[in-house]
Amino acid sequence: MLLEIKNLVKRYDEFLAVDNVSFNIKEGEILGLLGPNGAGKTTIINCIIGLNKIDSGSIKVFGKNLKTNELSIKKYIGIVTQNITVYNDLNAYDNVMYFGGIYGLRGKKLKEYVEEALNFCGLWEDRKKSPEAFSGGMLRRLNIACGIVHKPKLIIMDEPTAGIDPKSRSHILEGIEKLNKEGVSVIYTSHYMEEVERLCKNIIIIDQGRIIAKGTKDELKSMISTEEKVRIKTESLNYTIIDKIKQVYGVKECNINEDYIDIVSAKGSKNLGKIIDMLVNQGIEIMDILIDKPNIETVFLTLTGRSLGN
Repeated sequence: MLLEIKNLVKRYDEFLAVDNVSFNIKEGEILGLLGPNGAGKTTIINCIIGLNKIDSGSIKVFGKNLKTNELSIKKYIGIVTQNITVYNDLNAYDNVMYFGGIYGLRGKKLKEYVEEALNFCGLWEDRKKSPEAFSGGMLRRLNIACGIVHKPKLIIMDEPTAGIDPKSRSHILEGIEKLNKEGVSVIYTSHYMEEVERLCKNIIIIDQGRIIAKGTKDELKSMISTEEKVRIKTESLNYTIIDKIKQVYGVKECNINEDYIDIVSAKGSKNLGKIIDMLVNQGIEIMDILIDKPNIETVFLTLTGRSLGN
C-alpha cells in the first residue's frame, strides 16, 4: 500500500478539524478527496506532507511511518497547491530549478528534470518568461511543473484547475492521466465534478472532519439511488402500451412526454429487457434509450446537503 492513514485526529485548540479518519491509496491510483469548504481536506493534506503535526493516529507512506521518516519520505511526494506558489522575480525555468533544488536535485540531473517538467506542462518555449506574463492557465501549469519536477511517486493536487480556461484544463487533465499511466499515484481535490468523474476510480467524501462516504463511483451512486429512470424515444406510439408497462414488475411510474416514454422502476428491477420486448411486439419502433443515473455531484449534494463550493 502506497499510503495508509489510520485513525487520524487533528485539533486546533478545541476545534476538531479531522476526526478519526482512515483510508488507503494503492500504487497507480487516483483518489478523489471531496468535501465542502472547511470539511478538513486541506488539514489532511497538510498532515500527509508534514506541515501539520497530528494529535493521534498514524500515517505511513511507502510502508514507512511519516513521523519517524519524514525527510526520506518527502522527496517522493509532490504537492500542487490551490494557491499559485511561484516567484514572480524568477522566470519559469528558474522557478522549476528552485523547487527541484529544494527536493535535493543537483547538477545535470536537475537540469534534465527541469526540462522534462517544463516540456510535460507545455512551457518549454516560454521558460525564459516571467510568471507575470503568463495567463492563468499557464500559471497553473507552471505550478504543476514545480510540484512534479522531482518525479514523485505520490502527487497531491489541490484544485489544480481552479479558475482557468477549458483548453488549459484539458491540458492539465490529460497530463494527470499520463502521469498516472506512468505509475504515479494522485490525491485529487476539485470543485469540478466532471473532473472527478473522469479521473478518479475511488472517492472519499469528507464533511465536518469525518469520512461520510467512500468507495468507487458506482458504489457511491448506488448508495443514494433507490429508483431507476429510463426514457425511451419512440415512433408510432400506442398509448394503450402505457397501462401494460405499468403492470411490469418493478415499474412505479410510466408517463408519456411527446415522443418519449418515461419509466421509473424500483432499484434492481431488471425489467428493461421485458419492456423493450413489449414495445417491439406492439410494433412500436424504438429510436433511443436514455438511462438516467445519478452523478457524483448528486451524491455529494445528497450526503452533505451542500454543493461542493459551499
